[in-house]
Amino acid sequence: MKALILTIGDELLIGQVLNTNAAFISDKLSGAGVEVVRQLTVGDEASEILRALREGYDALDAVLITGGLGPTHDDITKKALCTFFQTDLVSDPGVRQCIERFLAQRSQPWSDASEEQTLVPRGCTVILNHHGTAPGALFERGGKYVFAMPGVPYEMEYMMNDFIVPLLRSRAGGKTIVHRTLRTTGIPESVLSARLGNIEEMLGGARLAFLPSAGGVRLRISVVDADSGRAEARARAVEERIRAKAEEFIYGTGEEEIEEVVGRLLVERGLTIALAESFTGGLVSHRLTNVPGSSRYLLASVVAYSNDAKRAILGVPAELIKTQGAVSEEVAVAMAAGARTVSGASLGLSTTGIAGPSGGTPEKPVGLVWIGYADRERSFARRFTMGGERVRIKERASQSALELIRRTLLGLS
Repeated sequence: MKALILTIGDELLIGQVLNTNAAFISDKLSGAGVEVVRQLTVGDEASEILRALREGYDALDAVLITGGLGPTHDDITKKALCTFFQTDLVSDPGVRQCIERFLAQRSQPWSDASEEQTLVPRGCTVILNHHGTAPGALFERGGKYVFAMPGVPYEMEYMMNDFIVPLLRSRAGGKTIVHRTLRTTGIPESVLSARLGNIEEMLGGARLAFLPSAGGVRLRISVVDADSGRAEARARAVEERIRAKAEEFIYGTGEEEIEEVVGRLLVERGLTIALAESFTGGLVSHRLTNVPGSSRYLLASVVAYSNDAKRAILGVPAELIKTQGAVSEEVAVAMAAGARTVSGASLGLSTTGIAGPSGGTPEKPVGLVWIGYADRERSFARRFTMGGERVRIKERASQSALELIRRTLLGLS
């Protein structure tokens, strides 16, 4: 079964609202064995909705629509569906009861808008909305499906989970779609691709998507098979082949973030850490403390932005800053050692760099970053040159700092 996701709303087209609905629906459909082959976003314009609906309905098995089911003048999805299926709107008693109950629970009065929301296209299967006032609708014609859901994310999500996914899973023809995602960092997309070699030979009929971002490249393996066990086995086999060639760059799977991996490694080894951040302004600390239980290993975090703070709090010698500069290998090492000393942590980590847009020189350009490390036995710093604007440089530096910890704890080069 192949599907189109059609999201409706001017606010999506102009970027005022992020289109998270399409991502959620795609993920749920894949788990149900339905392949999403197209996503479209159109504005609150009847002709555009009808054109997109016709394209999806003619070519595919299912169209899933979100948005435009409210009671205001720009909510025209129900009317467009009536035009498409040559029907009209009628008041549904089940929807009326559902809305009455919803409003009573919130001590809200009945209104003209409430009355408008009781209207549904004649001949559809109503999908009751227990979390809002806009009902959903299903049209099933000749083995094809058109679903309409509210644009409010949590209302849509309940309809997907409670009604649509179970229905489509039962009618998807026994196909299973398995996705496995490997998360890499520290290696560019082109270099990673070359490292993997002959991709088609490696996949054996599976699919592989390269998904680059500021923090690294995600590798998404996709397998479609009639047998779920066989699909899982095929996906695992592809993963093993990828790991055989790029294991050291793979830090996690699925939605696992690198800060979670670093936290787990610290706990497993009984280690604690302290941070001394300059130009990243606490971003590395922020990411580590996003992980529940991070108090077990993060002892202290110092944002030593000024040279005075580096001297007074971390004990970085003034002469060192004067001769080498704040953005240097020597200062990065001294900052990491100072963080470890003042906190009593097992490890110290530091960041110092030039985020721009000004402040760079030919010798020390914008994007130059030094990340320092210190433990009881050794200390060192690594030099990086980050591309992009200020925020992107900080993001990449925080990722590199966490990756440096991961590699050091695992004994990787």
